Amino acid sequence: MPEGHRATAIYFRHLLLIRVEIENIVNTLAICRHTFYISSLSLPCNLNKLIIMENLQSNLFYSLAGVAAVASLASCTNKQKTTEQKPLNIVYIMTDDHTAQMMSCYDTRYMETPNLDRIAADGVRFTQSFVANSLSGPSRACMITGKHSCANKFYDNTTCVFDSSQQTFPKLLQKVGYQTALVGKWHLESLPSGFNYWQIVPGQGDYYNPAFITQDNDTIQKHGYITNLITDDAIDWMENKRDPEKPFCLLIHHKAIHRNWMADTCNLALYEDKTFPLPDNFFDDYEGRPAAAAQEMSIVKDMDMIYDLKMLRPNEKSRLRSLYERFLGRMDEGQRAAWDKFYAPIIDDFYKQNLTGKELANWKFQRYMRDYMKTVKSLDDNVGRVLDYLKEKGLLDNTLVVYTSDQGFYMGEHGWFDKRFMYEESMRTPLIMRLPKGFDRRGDITEMVQNIDYAPTFLELAGAEIPADIHGVSLLPLLKGEHPKDWRKSLYYHFYEYPAEHMVKRHYGVRTERYKLIHFYNDINWWELYDMQADPSEMHNLYGEAEYEPVVKELKDELLKLQEQYNDPVRFSPERDKE
Repeated sequence: MPEGHRATAIYFRHLLLIRVEIENIVNTLAICRHTFYISSLSLPCNLNKLIIMENLQSNLFYSLAGVAAVASLASCTNKQKTTEQKPLNIVYIMTDDHTAQMMSCYDTRYMETPNLDRIAADGVRFTQSFVANSLSGPSRACMITGKHSCANKFYDNTTCVFDSSQQTFPKLLQKVGYQTALVGKWHLESLPSGFNYWQIVPGQGDYYNPAFITQDNDTIQKHGYITNLITDDAIDWMENKRDPEKPFCLLIHHKAIHRNWMADTCNLALYEDKTFPLPDNFFDDYEGRPAAAAQEMSIVKDMDMIYDLKMLRPNEKSRLRSLYERFLGRMDEGQRAAWDKFYAPIIDDFYKQNLTGKELANWKFQRYMRDYMKTVKSLDDNVGRVLDYLKEKGLLDNTLVVYTSDQGFYMGEHGWFDKRFMYEESMRTPLIMRLPKGFDRRGDITEMVQNIDYAPTFLELAGAEIPADIHGVSLLPLLKGEHPKDWRKSLYYHFYEYPAEHMVKRHYGVRTERYKLIHFYNDINWWELYDMQADPSEMHNLYGEAEYEPVVKELKDELLKLQEQYNDPVRFSPERDKE
């Protein structure tokens, strides 16, 4: 037999050997019930060449072509089966008030966070990650809906209740077969919906022996430290309460590192030997920034000696003393003994020194930094517990692990603690992701992203449709290593909660790669412009300077465009602005 015919026969026998499998696939695809068009299918290239070379009879051609076409489908189907991954799991860890500078994968000046670093090392670190409204409840509403506050209607922590009937990404994940769970802080006033399982802390929650609200709307109390307990619940759900045959999305949302930064007793002695330099603008005079001058979040003036800094002694008065005593009252005998043993000598030494002025300011700053870092330490340890569990159970390669905070936080910049302002330290938030198998991207992602992007990212990752009314954009192209040319060039921000705690005035603004334009409104009409390259600390308001008029015009046009795009009813009027 000529060599070409022999090859053809071998190929034909090979096709016959897989006939049974092909017939099964044919039945499945119902090909036998439809007219079979050869022209619409791709034959194996070597078979095409053999047929052409040997000039086979037409009946043999069509016989081979038909079988080969089905074989090609079989091959494609089998290949798809072998290469298709199971749906990816999502573990979304969010903390409260965690500034990126207190993560060693972002900043090595202060403390080591080895477990957070594990996430960044096995994935990506976003260097320009921001929130849309720097306040716990509103930020969480933006995250879970993928929409700005003007659309999800949760504007502030004082007057709003989240409408739980609205569209959220956990509900949409459920529709495509995901199990969803939430443990820890919810902070949206209404009870959670869209979760197969949830257990949340009421309000802010307590650091020691906290209460939890269950799915039955019962309140239970657990013994221990809150960061450990939330992690216990998360691991227990993964181990005992989910269907291992279904993909899952687990939200682990911690109370920490929220004010008043109460460390676990095992970490109380940490960092006491460290002294930290004051930020360069700690004694900011707020020149050209009247809204910044009007705030009540100063470490020097507003940080409470008892509630925040734990300097409790008999007859010492403070505005928040009773709240701190309530926190202490939750401790058991052993916890309270360890707490008092640690703080007693610090309290005695502080009152003996009788510090004033800049010495007192520096003492408060050092105490604040240490307490904050001790609370971070527990978070890092518990992130390690989650990563270790996923690794032990063989889930890491099939799970996206996300770590972020609901917003940033001031660590003495401008003399402040807290957040709220559109200034960089509170608007910017950490975002790191450990990527599942199949995603090769590593290192830094420098495109501007926002917390409204999390929802569409999770939906696309799960294969769910992204609703058209979502404001955010999926980060999946960035995770795949792409650099979309049409990626956003600006971000919108809007803070509403005023008058309220810390007295930060209402404001909205636009941020681009280089500039930030802010408008304070309501009981004030004040604009601020910052060049983020030349003035990253935002100390020099450039608004009103003639040379920046073209920049201001361009930014105001962009601001109005974003307000119209997101249908924010509170927006500036170019006509009124000229008055």
